[in-house]
Amino acid sequence: MDRITGKAFATRSEVYATQGMAATSQPLATQVAIDILKQGGSAVDAAIAANAMLGLVEPTGSGVGGDLFAIVWSAKDKRLYGLNASGRSPKSLSLEKLKSLGLDYLPPLGPLPVSVPGTVDGWYELHNKFGKLAMADNLAPAIHYARDGFPVSELIAYYLDGSGKKLAKFPGFKETYMPNGKMPTVGEIFKNPALANTYEKIAKGGRDAFYKGDIAKSIDKYMKSQGGYLSYDDLASHTSDWIDPVSVNYRGYDVWELPPNGQGIAALQILKTMEPFNVAAMGFNSPEYVHLFVEAKKLAFADRAKFYADMAFNKVPVTELISQKYNYDRAKLIDPTKAAKSVDAGNPALQHGDTVYLTTADKDGNMVSLIQSNYRGMGSGMTPPDLGFVLQDRGQMFDLTEGRFNTYAPGKRPFHTIIPAFVTKDGKPWLSFGVMGGATQPQMHAQIVMNLIDFKMNLQEAGDAPRILHMGSTEPTGEVMNDGGYVSLESGFPVETRRELIKKGHVLRDGLGEFGGYQAIGFNAETGVYRAASESRKDGHAAGY
Repeated sequence: MDRITGKAFATRSEVYATQGMAATSQPLATQVAIDILKQGGSAVDAAIAANAMLGLVEPTGSGVGGDLFAIVWSAKDKRLYGLNASGRSPKSLSLEKLKSLGLDYLPPLGPLPVSVPGTVDGWYELHNKFGKLAMADNLAPAIHYARDGFPVSELIAYYLDGSGKKLAKFPGFKETYMPNGKMPTVGEIFKNPALANTYEKIAKGGRDAFYKGDIAKSIDKYMKSQGGYLSYDDLASHTSDWIDPVSVNYRGYDVWELPPNGQGIAALQILKTMEPFNVAAMGFNSPEYVHLFVEAKKLAFADRAKFYADMAFNKVPVTELISQKYNYDRAKLIDPTKAAKSVDAGNPALQHGDTVYLTTADKDGNMVSLIQSNYRGMGSGMTPPDLGFVLQDRGQMFDLTEGRFNTYAPGKRPFHTIIPAFVTKDGKPWLSFGVMGGATQPQMHAQIVMNLIDFKMNLQEAGDAPRILHMGSTEPTGEVMNDGGYVSLESGFPVETRRELIKKGHVLRDGLGEFGGYQAIGFNAETGVYRAASESRKDGHAAGY
């Protein structure tokens, strides 16, 4: 790319603004967020409005049938708040029942992997604490677009086509997403009046309209008709949790993630394992750097498979897992000349997933890092025909082997892949960011941080830079790595690097669309200026005013 400034691989410059900022994966959602900010809404109001909009325009990665996590910087309190708005498994479905069906793994589609959708409760928790506008104002843009229609953007049309082929067989799906007998194509106007009605009920009746009212009754009735287990009682008893984010210091910057049941601390483990090495001196594209990164990832993911799970059911040693001593010791296990075929979890005292990540910031200095997902694309395929959304299939992430941290149990949160992130410097906000996409996420979180700190890239360059992806690690669902897995490198890595990695024993494999989707907002505490970047691999953009 012939650019006058910056790195050649950057697709555009950073966006700068002072009064407010938003970065999402779809242009209409970004615009809606900015409109809400201009109306006097907070960063949380803008985030809710954008998320509701994405549930309409990007249903391949988001929607109120899924879960949500967020990290919020409160300018007033000068601290971070974490929210776990993920749902739990049905109380009436037992491990014994799943075993009696002859299952080794929960299936990705159909009624069995459906867990309670936590998003709407997450919206209201965020809104009750940090919202300024009425919820009806936040949902109004999405309701308007759902009723009047919007033109489908390019990448989303591609994913819609793929989802239609898998999910059209489930009752209710065609009625919602294929009104003309086919999935909407690029530039086609798509309407979702059922979702407009759902959003209106939520705006009027609050979170109880979803969990205790007509919507809950519709979900219950539909799931019973499909032989599912998610019930009215599961929905009515759902709660979100405010939790404290956890951090490691990486070369003077505090990087924040949420503790399990999510996988955020894997990014912290990777960073602390990489910290003893002189990453900057190796060079961004070097085989030494790529090799070390892949090996650090394998080590972190071995721990991820063993320990990351619902902390209400397990004593997860979070402090020990992210400690400097533990990860520096783990770093000594890396052979600089050879790729490890298998690695064991330490003893301290996931491939698929389509998601949306968005970040917002307001004139008062509040910032929101929010991630939301149905899990696998459009979720389970379970589509109550009168509601306008698909229920998630997050339950697929449980392990059906007895006696492990992430073993299935009724009323338990499954292991989660979606993770928001935040970075502070000297106790002040520095960066709100995230990268959507299953097991990709902690790997890319670590790479973004190193791109910024070690390789001195700006926000846009850090996101556009070619990415490293390692797959095939031992998983929380029970799969075990014994062949070293494989590495996918985006175009931009030199042939020499690929050649040297093969010599070290890495298996290289091309990947398609597996490298995630990034958004970021940075803040300069001295000048009060925001800067933002958006993922070139998605349809969206960053904007501010």
